[in-house]
Amino acid sequence: MSEREPSGEEKRPKLSVCIATFKRARFIGETLQSILSQLEPGVEVVVVDGASPDETAAVVAPLAAAYPALRYHREPVNSGVDADYDKAVAYARGDYCWLMSDDDLLMPGAVARVLAAVADRPDLLIVNAETRTPDLAQVVDPALLPPESDRDYGPQDRDALFLATASTLSFIGAMVIRREVWLARERARYHGSLFAHVGVVFQDPPLEKVRVLAQPLVRIRWGNAMWTSRGFEIWMFKWPALIWSLEGIPASARAAVCPREPWRNLRMVGLHRALGGYSSAEYRTWLAGRGERPFRLLARIIAELPTGLANALAAAYCLLVARGARRELYDLAYGRNATWVARWAARRRGL
Repeated sequence: MSEREPSGEEKRPKLSVCIATFKRARFIGETLQSILSQLEPGVEVVVVDGASPDETAAVVAPLAAAYPALRYHREPVNSGVDADYDKAVAYARGDYCWLMSDDDLLMPGAVARVLAAVADRPDLLIVNAETRTPDLAQVVDPALLPPESDRDYGPQDRDALFLATASTLSFIGAMVIRREVWLARERARYHGSLFAHVGVVFQDPPLEKVRVLAQPLVRIRWGNAMWTSRGFEIWMFKWPALIWSLEGIPASARAAVCPREPWRNLRMVGLHRALGGYSSAEYRTWLAGRGERPFRLLARIIAELPTGLANALAAAYCLLVARGARRELYDLAYGRNATWVARWAARRRGL
């Protein structure tokens, strides 16, 4: 795939909304409608379909036929989410690329707000988002970022930017980047991490100008991620590996965002057991050869705990101790291992 630039006769759009999708026929139509309803001159939508075996093509192709600004690229093989977003940016023609998720919705006015925010050409725009239940009927968390005023960061502020936004940027729909910046930076080394876009942002050299918008512009279907079943591997190993590969960021800042070895925290191991993402299979794959013998013994015991007991204990902890853990409590209450204790605790917290 070539990183084609528009010819002189082509008018370059200001913004490309770039979506990499795989097996999301149930959701991508609504996602696209939330974007297409906001189209204006200078905005295009690029969808890269990583060889979805479901009805994704049947959903997207008619929309592409009806909207010339929507360009649909169906790949012959699935290259993984990082490579497919990379392809989407390469296919794009816009000055800026909004790396949008394939199941969430833009809020009304979101495109216009982004166009106004990039008028003075920041390298990166980070937008806020709210999390909702998978049916979008109820708010779980009104904002990923603190709902304060907008803020600009220069290259000297990279450490502060990292501390303030790295966790939010684990959600790819928060990122609007100048296309030439993306193409000029290293991407391939992060393919397979599931968070290549975070590596693009925080590698050396620091970006010259980053703007953070406090206003939530995206509604996230919380708990609907494709990788939920791989949560233990991703959050205990892949995410920390990505964060700790960013050698230009001080170790203290990286540790504040994510410990180097979060799997050593038995409380986190217990949470994954309570959610159903950690069992004896994960223990054998990821932990059996790590840590000291007492740790391995406790990790194995946690892996064998009845999921209902683990779920109830974790929900009680979120209700009584970790009172800010609304998203975690929601997952405990409405996931596959939910108990009446977790559902009761969630109702007590208004979830």
